[in-house]
Order: sequence, then C-alpha cells, then structure tokens
Amino acid sequence: MADASAKTHLFLFDIDGTLISTGGAGEHALRLAVRDHFGDREGFELDRGLDGIEIAGRTDKFIANALFKKFGVEEDAAFSAKFLDSYLWHLREQLPQRKGTLLPGIIELLEALKARPEVALALLTGNLEKGAELKLVHYGVWHYFEFGAYADDHAERDRLGPIARARALERHGVEFPPERIFILGDTEHDIACGKIIGAKTVAIGTGITPKEKLAAHHPDFLFDDLSDVAGVVSRLLDSAR
Repeated sequence: MADASAKTHLFLFDIDGTLISTGGAGEHALRLAVRDHFGDREGFELDRGLDGIEIAGRTDKFIANALFKKFGVEEDAAFSAKFLDSYLWHLREQLPQRKGTLLPGIIELLEALKARPEVALALLTGNLEKGAELKLVHYGVWHYFEFGAYADDHAERDRLGPIARARALERHGVEFPPERIFILGDTEHDIACGKIIGAKTVAIGTGITPKEKLAAHHPDFLFDDLSDVAGVVSRLLDSAR
C-alpha cells in the first residue's frame, strides 16, 4: 500500500478523446463484433451496424445493451460476455492497424502529476478493464494509473464515481474529499459523472463533443487541450487548496 499520508488529491482520467485517439480502432472493433453476432440478419450492413447507438462517453456495457435492444435480443449475461469478448479480440487486432495518437500534453501531464507525492492517478472510463489495458499499453501510458473504475463495474457511467472513490480508499486508506477529486473527460457524460459525487469536473475539447456543448454543461474547468501542462496543473491544484 502506498503512503496514505502523502495522497490528498485524486485524478480520474477518461481514455478515448481525453488521453488518446485510437484512429477509430475501438469503433471499428465494435462494428466487427456486431457483424459477428448480427451479420446474418437480412439487410445487415457493416457500416450501419452502429446507426442510432450513442458511443461517446458511454460504457462498453451500455453500448452492448443498446445494440441488443436495437437487434431485438434480450439482455443475457452469457451473450453479453461473448459479444464483449468478440469486441476485445477485434480491438487487439485493430489497434496496430490504425493511426492513433496520444493527445496533446498527455505524457508531460502524467509525468508532472506522477512526480507530485500528493497526487493519486487512476482511471474512470467507459472501457472494459481489458480494453483500457489494451489501448493504454499500446500507447505506452498504462503504467501511470494505479487502479480504475470500468464498464465491468457498471453499465451506467454515473455509477462509476463512487466505485472509483471506494477503490481509492481501499488502496490509500484516504477518503478523498470531493473538492480534491478531479474527473477529466471529453464528453458531457464525464461532466455529469463528476457532478454526481461533487468532484471538480475538467472538460477537454479533444474529443468529438464540441467545446460549446461541453460549456453548456458547466464544467469547473474547460480546456481546448492539455498541452499547457504547467498551467493545467497549477489551476487544478490551486482550486483545491
């Protein structure tokens, strides 16, 4: 266990659109999983398999459940597990085939935060834990994060904040106060998730959600990107003193 007395601030990062862009690897892996399970249906088209399904900011389990509803399949734990395993298999294949990237400032920001003994770094993401690992290992940043709250834990993103806090308490023996928890993400769902637990919400305009739409949900902070590392760290930590 880490030195509990050293940790006073908890940073919880989203992945897609916040830390990385996979160049479409995740979405295409989903399309291929849909093809695997529903492609024998009359009129099925690979490029339209995700039509009507909201992806950005949603958990993998939420997306799977929405797909089952779209295709008239009753929710079933075994079928869901099989579908998500198919998605993870395709994700592993797709990541090296796509021209993805780390987003601006990410390595520098993670290094700066990791160097501060008062900061705990973790994930709060709609990805399955294995999917998060596949993506972040591929981009070389998995090792920065101590733990996470994932789609495995709940289909609803709004339920992941309390899970992340509980894991932080278990790991560090610290009940991080809401004003010293930062939830960083690129969608309105990240903002809502943070507000539910009273955390500081940090919206970043590096995903597909327009900055104006993010602003309409009143995050505590709104950045174009995280490239001004010193400025971002200073603003966030100064707000929690």
